[in-house]
Amino acid sequence: MHIASTARNTVPTEVLDFVIIGAGISGINTAYYLQNRGPKGATYAILEGRESLGGTWALFQYPGIRSDSDINTFGFSWNPWQGDKALASAREIVSYMSDSASKAGVDQHFRFNHRVTAADWSSPLSMWTLDVVINGQEKKTIGARYVVLGTGYYDYEQPLSAVIPGIENFGGQVIHPQFWPKDYSYTNKEVVVIGSGATAITIVPSMAKDARRVTMLQRSPTYIAALPNSRDLFGHILYGILPKGVASRIVRTTFILRGYFLFTSSVAVDPHFTPTYNPWEQRLCASPDGDFFRAMRSGKAQVITDSVHDITETEIVLKSGKTLKPDAIITATGLKLHFAGHIRISVDGVEVDPATKFVLRGCMMQDVPNMAFVIGYVNASWTLGAEATATYLTRLWKSMNSKGIKAVVPTVQNPGMKSTKLLELTSTYLRNSSEVFPKAGVGIWSRGLIIW
Repeated sequence: MHIASTARNTVPTEVLDFVIIGAGISGINTAYYLQNRGPKGATYAILEGRESLGGTWALFQYPGIRSDSDINTFGFSWNPWQGDKALASAREIVSYMSDSASKAGVDQHFRFNHRVTAADWSSPLSMWTLDVVINGQEKKTIGARYVVLGTGYYDYEQPLSAVIPGIENFGGQVIHPQFWPKDYSYTNKEVVVIGSGATAITIVPSMAKDARRVTMLQRSPTYIAALPNSRDLFGHILYGILPKGVASRIVRTTFILRGYFLFTSSVAVDPHFTPTYNPWEQRLCASPDGDFFRAMRSGKAQVITDSVHDITETEIVLKSGKTLKPDAIITATGLKLHFAGHIRISVDGVEVDPATKFVLRGCMMQDVPNMAFVIGYVNASWTLGAEATATYLTRLWKSMNSKGIKAVVPTVQNPGMKSTKLLELTSTYLRNSSEVFPKAGVGIWSRGLIIW
């Protein structure tokens, strides 16, 4: 890769102590920890390229969109979820995030329609200069002593490009879940959903309510676990005898422990499904109240394990010789990975290639000063990892402040350190993660279920 020089003499129009990029789970959580546990009196802003908070949960609009992690651990520890559902809808999650930001006072620091296009670190000034585009037109530069990327791990602008033979020939509607068309009606239509991940497991039972039939076409099976979507007896007892705040924290702790034991113990395989991978090599798909299996039993949904040979104007021809005749094809084939939300990062004018860098403590890039990024756990709720990162960062920031340290730079002492993937799951869309994301190593450079 050509490493370009982007040296500049631009003077920022505004200088802040911290800039958090992204108003999703990661950004809101980082802001809470910063203002409550970080250096006192620090100035900060949350820059969000879109018009509202919510991140993934505001962007995705496909049928049934919900969390695939239990909401008790996906919620913030500092404002525990108090609803009675285990898996919440996108609308409920966005509402919860808005309420959390308002309660914490974080909402006063949002700057929407502020898209960061570039970030350059100046060693002489010990400061980042951020190029920001406001409302798609106005340009501004903002200085920051420290930058936190809460930009997620996928491309908001482009979906994953999957090779589906003949898909361009299809005469019906082809939809990628990431860009679901408004007011699209699938009532009484034959629908084929290509894919078997969490998105497909969510879409199939939701669409089956109104479609004539929904077929999930998968190359290989996945692990699907039915999860009760209402408060259990233990939860009802706790909420009945304890204050809501106390009860919700206990329930959250039980879900954390439940997830840990599920991950570390064996998972039985349904005899009707024989995945080609071990449990937790890819995410376990959750089915609230077994809705996926109910849709199968109703006859309005089915699963076919096969591969696409070709697609004509009216048919999907499978390698087995079977054919499907859908009115619409949903390509639930995954997300296109992207690091830092299309922000060009440079240090003293020299562009940084993240894929060549190791990661310290799962959140800071080698040789890049005063910048952190938030990547939640892949084998547990995203928020648990985000809070672990925020806890570490606030300790670091307070230490820097008390010692008068202006910059910290992660430096690898062992140039021959063995590297591994930062995102270690084997899902198809994650297989090229090493080409996009920084890499993990060993020791403090490693990436595991529990980092700190």
